[in-house]
Amino acid sequence: MKKLILIPLTLLIFQGCSNNEQIQNTKIEETSYLDYSNRDDKLSGGVKMIPIKTSAGEFKVWTKRVGNNPTMKVLLLHGGPGATHEYFEAFDSYFPNAEIEYYYYDQLESAYSDQPNDSSLWSVDRYVDEVEQVRIALGLNSDNFYLLGSSWGGILCMEYALKYQQNLKGLIVSNMMASIPDYITYANDVLGPQLPSDVLKEIRALEAKGDYSNPRYSELIFANYYPEHVLRMPLKEWPDPVNRAFAHINPDLYVTMQGPSEFGVVGDAKLKNWDIKGKLSNISTHTLTIGGTYDTMDPKHMEWIASEVQNGQYLHCPNGSHLAMYDDADTYFKGLVEFIKSVDKKTK
Repeated sequence: MKKLILIPLTLLIFQGCSNNEQIQNTKIEETSYLDYSNRDDKLSGGVKMIPIKTSAGEFKVWTKRVGNNPTMKVLLLHGGPGATHEYFEAFDSYFPNAEIEYYYYDQLESAYSDQPNDSSLWSVDRYVDEVEQVRIALGLNSDNFYLLGSSWGGILCMEYALKYQQNLKGLIVSNMMASIPDYITYANDVLGPQLPSDVLKEIRALEAKGDYSNPRYSELIFANYYPEHVLRMPLKEWPDPVNRAFAHINPDLYVTMQGPSEFGVVGDAKLKNWDIKGKLSNISTHTLTIGGTYDTMDPKHMEWIASEVQNGQYLHCPNGSHLAMYDDADTYFKGLVEFIKSVDKKTK
């Protein structure tokens, strides 16, 4: 009787061990996304300072990897120019659950990267070359490399695609038009008149004088324009990552390239005449454009971009503004994750 009893007990023990191993294996598989044990950036928590060669010498830019995925890796290009990676921190609430590997990156002259304060380096072409150097250093390629650009970052990613699209698996243009002159027209003819008439009159008077450094100019823009079209929340409720990104912006770079605010482009900003509408049909990589109803950028134009590129689709955020990743986050990230995964599935 003892033997008869011991045999099933032994079987149960082995079965229990087998079940435990299965559970452990499942846990290992589930947590491999955040397993840094075999990565060369293990001790820095995913951070790499990447050397960048320029006409003015060699400098370093800051990047930080989150997660592991061999076929879905997204490099995030922040706006500005001169803003920071910080406002992308909302991605931490969505990408890990989708097991998408992603990279924060401060462009040269921004935040944690070197800041040589050399205006000769402030050009679209130079920054596109920088993105390519970062791609090479991170080991990204057409089997896994998605490039996402927000605002000014959208300019960079479109220009990058025109020069280096053979390296891309997917392209995401977030809240950016393909023409600064069209953006200026939209700001002046559509969004400007939506401001209270007395506010708009005072803004235009300051612009006519070129008095952009007047604190009143920033006060009027931030109080009246930004909560409507940049991030649709009261300023006091803006999320910490957004506030930090604005606090750490490089003002010299931003003003030189974009102008004094997000209310169009004024003065002699370097980007004032930038326009690639006629080149969009040359982009063949899988492309997603994202726009919001209340964006500083014309959502119809961003939908049009998707129809101009060879393999495009458009994601509309009905409650979103320029930072739709915050004020229409669920729509934004649901559509973004679906796009990345659908391209991954198509190309396997």
